[in-house]
Amino acid sequence: MSSYYSKNYYSIGELARYQNISKQTLIYYDRIGLFKPAYVDPDTGYRYYSPKQIDYLDTILVMKKIGFSLEEIGGHMRHYNLENSSQILQKQLRVIDDRIRELQLIRNRVQHRCVSMEEALKYRINPIVVEKAPRRFILWHEVERPYSLEEISIATKKCFADAEEQRLPIFFQTGVIVPASHIEQERYTEATVAFLPVEYNTKVENLMELPQGMSVGIYHFGTYESIGRSYRRLIEYCEKEGLKRISDSYEFCINDYITSGDETEYITKIMFYIQEESPCGREENMV
Repeated sequence: MSSYYSKNYYSIGELARYQNISKQTLIYYDRIGLFKPAYVDPDTGYRYYSPKQIDYLDTILVMKKIGFSLEEIGGHMRHYNLENSSQILQKQLRVIDDRIRELQLIRNRVQHRCVSMEEALKYRINPIVVEKAPRRFILWHEVERPYSLEEISIATKKCFADAEEQRLPIFFQTGVIVPASHIEQERYTEATVAFLPVEYNTKVENLMELPQGMSVGIYHFGTYESIGRSYRRLIEYCEKEGLKRISDSYEFCINDYITSGDETEYITKIMFYIQEESPCGREENMV
């Protein structure tokens, strides 16, 4: 290469350093025709770029950071002007706004999981809690017989598929409902309904409202197969304290394979609604 080119052009390494990108990125841009060098030395194959190309590369990198695909950038920059640049940026602004809303929903779900896990750890020593359960909504699917963990998993996957299809804002949490009759027969792991808590009410056929009401619950630490010991402990507590269970069992998964590879660290919250006294002293059913 002549001394003229070496003084007035940037090598691929120099341009990569100035733009804080890799040489491989520039080679790829050249290969796909998005950003080709001004000169290629026929003897060495080295790529060289003119000073005028820096602004063009800046535009590519800015558009990429905004969220445009390389294909969109290439198509736009072949014939771009003030008018069509304004149009494409307005369109991308709407895409960014949608992404912000989606990220806020994801953040809420992650925060919900963190709060649930931190709350559960407070009850490791004394895991039983009597509290006012909040109003909430769950997206549900029936579990087929014989109600094994395999059937529960299939029903849960159906819930996720429905949530994806309906674009429902679900939490990163799953749960099941175990009928009171199964509890009485000590069939603690035979759930008949799998569900996903959702953030708010919406017009979906398989949506159930769990009302606000007094509840008694226990945090089970350990594998799901060992959950019977926590059920027995909770039932004994209710009998001792004179608490009347008036609902099926609602199980909420607090910690599972998503956040731990050790099944002994799994946490499940078991909850029953309980009968509470009215202001006049009469008992009222909440569900």
